[in-house]
Amino acid sequence: MNITEYTVEQIKDPTGILAGERYELFLTIEVPEDDELYNENGLQLKVLFFVDGEQAKILNYHFYDSIENKYLEFALEDEEEKMVHDFCLTHYHEAE
Repeated sequence: MNITEYTVEQIKDPTGILAGERYELFLTIEVPEDDELYNENGLQLKVLFFVDGEQAKILNYHFYDSIENKYLEFALEDEEEKMVHDFCLTHYHEAE
């Protein structure tokens, strides 16, 4: 799995109730044709990422087919989830 493009946006908490900061990342990913995730239309991963001091984690994620405008029911393998977590940890600070 390769991340080819991404966007990141901070999600504002207008109430100030929630601890930490939340970010939404849209990752465009490529997978080999023999992978069950392969989609000829391309594939995006929508990630909700949480940061509070030294704590950072993925709260939720969904695979998304942007051409057909629908979510796909797949899960990341452990090593893929770690790769996505590390990517988010590296790039969340780029949020506008």
